[in-house]
Amino acid sequence: MRTLDLALKDLKQLLRDWKAALFLIAMPIAFTLLFSFIFGGKEQDSRLKIGFLDQDGSPLSSQLLNMLDASDTVRPVELEGATPEQARQQVRDGDLVAALIIPAGYGEQLLSPSDTPLPKPILIVDQNSNAGQAAEGSVQMVVARLLESAQVARLIAQAYRERGGTVDEAFMAETLERAIRSWEKPPLRVIVRRGEGAEQERQSSDGTAHASAGMLVQFAMAGLIGAGEILVLERKSGALRRLLTTPISRLEIIFGHFGAMFVMILVQLAILIAFGQIALKVDYMREPSATLLMVLTTTLWSASMGLLIGVVARTEEQVTVVAMVTMLLLAGLGGAWIPLEFTGPAFQTVGHLTPTAWAMDGFENIIIRGLGIESVLLPATILLAYAVGFFSLAVWKFRFE
Repeated sequence: MRTLDLALKDLKQLLRDWKAALFLIAMPIAFTLLFSFIFGGKEQDSRLKIGFLDQDGSPLSSQLLNMLDASDTVRPVELEGATPEQARQQVRDGDLVAALIIPAGYGEQLLSPSDTPLPKPILIVDQNSNAGQAAEGSVQMVVARLLESAQVARLIAQAYRERGGTVDEAFMAETLERAIRSWEKPPLRVIVRRGEGAEQERQSSDGTAHASAGMLVQFAMAGLIGAGEILVLERKSGALRRLLTTPISRLEIIFGHFGAMFVMILVQLAILIAFGQIALKVDYMREPSATLLMVLTTTLWSASMGLLIGVVARTEEQVTVVAMVTMLLLAGLGGAWIPLEFTGPAFQTVGHLTPTAWAMDGFENIIIRGLGIESVLLPATILLAYAVGFFSLAVWKFRFE
């Protein structure tokens, strides 16, 4: 209860300055609209880029390429004239999320009635990365559909042959194409309606969605200025020392200030998400549990960093400077302004040393790439690790005078 009283006291102090409170809402909304205007008019293909190296050259491998191109998650890029090692190197360098190699003879043996082991496609991917896992799942699903279609084509050809018909290459190609098309119009379909938001998601540009997520993550750090200044003022005025003469413990004091920062940022993110959902048609609610997990871990990380800034700063001016520099640096490096996939491999590597990049990955997996809660588990875990690290440092450095 004493911790709650201290948190409420901090929140009242923050709300007294209505201009600062307005800044925390008005500024991110204004910047979101600005970045949406700049980037929102350009439709960008945000699907994960994977290489497609066709060593087979059969109609079946062409069908596989078309099926991958129709995916909502991956975008195949043909690697004409490349070697498997060159494809592997592009994945290592970050130019491609993954590379799929179709070996010679794959199409012929896939449609053959013999029991000869099939040459399997080779998928080169970093399974430890969030994007790699998403690409691997999508590719495996498409390859599985192709295998099922080939099996259907073989069964139809066998039945036709037993009835005295002639099965040639053209017959097999047409039968396979029909089997693949049947995936597009199955006899039974389960339709899950998520309201207007799911339909509008496809209409909203990736630029608008990125701007919404970017400003949401960036300005989660802006609110730390006022909260950090409260800590500095209380330490300079001796209020923290006087608190020690009351029944409240040191840990309760720390958690009280941290709780105020947590609630302030949580409310701010909730308002900005509501604005993005309603006004900009960015569908954060397509996966409510995933969005909630990202909001909570982003808030924990930001509040922990704010507590650390308030602890190490000696004056109100230092709080402002440190918070602003940190916000701008992390936002720029972490892809809050420009998506990291549009930068070079070295910049992407450096960017993912920041919590901002992982927060952006998590939110964009939901609102742009259309992925589920499993796609945000890694970003959320890393943000939680940053939160624990910042909070531990803040507790260690916390001073009462």
